[in-house]
Amino acid sequence: MTPDDSLDSRSARPQTCFVDVPDVAYARSGEVAIAYQVFGEGPVDLVFARGFAGDLLTTWEQPPLVRQLQSFAAIARVLMLDKRGTGLSDGFREPPTLETRMDDLRLVMDAAGSERAVLWSAQDGARLALLFAATYPERTAGLVLYDPHATSRRDDNYPWAPSDEEWRRRLADAREGWGTVEYFRRLVADWAPERVGDREFLDWFVRHMRRSLSPGAAVGFLRATMGADVRDVLAAVRVPTLVLAAPDRREPAAYVASRIRSSELVVLPAVRGLFTWLDVEAHERAMEETERFVARVGRAASPDPVLATVLFTDIVSSTDRAAELGDRAWRELLERHHAIMRRRLAEFRGDELDTAGDGFLAAFDGPGRAIQCALAFMRDVPALGLEVRAGVHTGECERLDGKLAGIAVAVGARIASMAKPGEILVSGTVQDLVAGSPFVFEDRGAHELKGVPGSWRLAALLVPR
Repeated sequence: MTPDDSLDSRSARPQTCFVDVPDVAYARSGEVAIAYQVFGEGPVDLVFARGFAGDLLTTWEQPPLVRQLQSFAAIARVLMLDKRGTGLSDGFREPPTLETRMDDLRLVMDAAGSERAVLWSAQDGARLALLFAATYPERTAGLVLYDPHATSRRDDNYPWAPSDEEWRRRLADAREGWGTVEYFRRLVADWAPERVGDREFLDWFVRHMRRSLSPGAAVGFLRATMGADVRDVLAAVRVPTLVLAAPDRREPAAYVASRIRSSELVVLPAVRGLFTWLDVEAHERAMEETERFVARVGRAASPDPVLATVLFTDIVSSTDRAAELGDRAWRELLERHHAIMRRRLAEFRGDELDTAGDGFLAAFDGPGRAIQCALAFMRDVPALGLEVRAGVHTGECERLDGKLAGIAVAVGARIASMAKPGEILVSGTVQDLVAGSPFVFEDRGAHELKGVPGSWRLAALLVPR
């Protein structure tokens, strides 16, 4: 028997941390169940959204990690969940997008009776927390982000992320090795180098990762992570934000902090690897800063600006059709057109904002639903003898008398006006946020939009037959 074989057999035997493990509950969305735990009795709710995948039960078998959870529980009522497709939660047919994960987080908060919470996350998980805070500021008391990653792919403006070649190697390694002791040994060397020779830690890590993700789910999870990008969302985050950074990863953390208005950056003592909870000094400083932050923001008022996705639709050649049909017939046709759109809005949780002339303006709390609504509507209207175009954009909006206003609305209108008949045209922000979804886009390059400053990336949805 080799040493690896011995370790492999031991990985099935759980270690105990001599703590009372919180019971597991499930929040349900249709056929999908999301596992979560609630512990602690503090005056503020705190959602611990782990950076990578996890497993609720084996989490409680690692003493340093339990120490961090107990630190959270001393200051807050803590909600911890297994993301869709990980740990004890149900799996997925397609890798979940950030929007889907955001829905799951809100679902858990609703199930636990949490109206508002501080979100604590790290690394890749920070993108979920940032999108949630921008979309639901009324439910987000604040953000604590440790070593946040705004995007996962390197470019000239973000040189800290892996290159495409590095991602290809990473995906190939996961496809070939996920689940093996040797693969997880390499992860430990990268993520927790001070524990390379610690057989007990490796034993736990192998068990924890195997229970977190199956091999196929791991590759899907990494693919979705690779494409997610929230850089365009940062300016829309208005809630108080604490950014914690390891000294050698200060620059990407400072990038995030500098683009959020109500943020502060705190550099922790040196951390070897990814986990603060493995270093006593770094852990204590991180928890001190978290406690100070939670005490300050726990009861602060929520801001008004929100991140929203706007959908504009417009009937092609409407003036010609109106002249052809006459006023009465045209009015009846518009009524049928509006009724179809309103059914689709109800189906995809869209809010009707305006029906100026022959077009619709609607708002959604996620870009995926806006695209699905536009796509369904596009398939409906040919039965009326009509053709429409649509534009979709996600950006910061202001609430004014129950309506949305701001530059994001203007951008959405301009994008719709540039769409071809029968086309759904989206902004680069929307394309980044639905990374990992089945949607396929054709790049349309950068454009200047009339009356809107800057250059805007656009892409057209390739509609499946």
